[in-house]
Amino acid sequence: MNINNFQRLGATSNTKAGNDFEIAAHDFFGKQGIVLTKNFSVSVGVGDAKKPHRFDLGSENPPVLVECKSHTWTQGGNMPSAKMTVWNEAMYYFHIAPDSYRKIFFVLKHTRREQSLATYYLKTHGHLVPASVELWEYDLDSSAAERLR
Repeated sequence: MNINNFQRLGATSNTKAGNDFEIAAHDFFGKQGIVLTKNFSVSVGVGDAKKPHRFDLGSENPPVLVECKSHTWTQGGNMPSAKMTVWNEAMYYFHIAPDSYRKIFFVLKHTRREQSLATYYLKTHGHLVPASVELWEYDLDSSAAERLR
């Protein structure tokens, strides 16, 4: 039997867990009256050099870009350092995306020792989060989200 130590407990695959979370985000924003498209492409870049980049969700009207992350603390209760690198990369893409877009980082609420992963990220990596980025934490159980910043 081949056991994947990086597989999320209870999920058929990490990809499915991520896709399911994107659907939850899509539905959440739809209930707020914001209709989003999956794999929304926008030109990003530094200076005059631009290339298309696909955000998880987005819209032209209203102009919104959403990146979804359903990462959790490790099974041992540690911070998933490789995943934090992915979060930092998302912040960079938000930073080089057009200013005209509302930018939302939508993450799964996952708590360890009374602290959520998103709160921990803001505490340790908040200096990398552009001022224009909203960080939202979504609770799967209640289907509710809270803006942390």
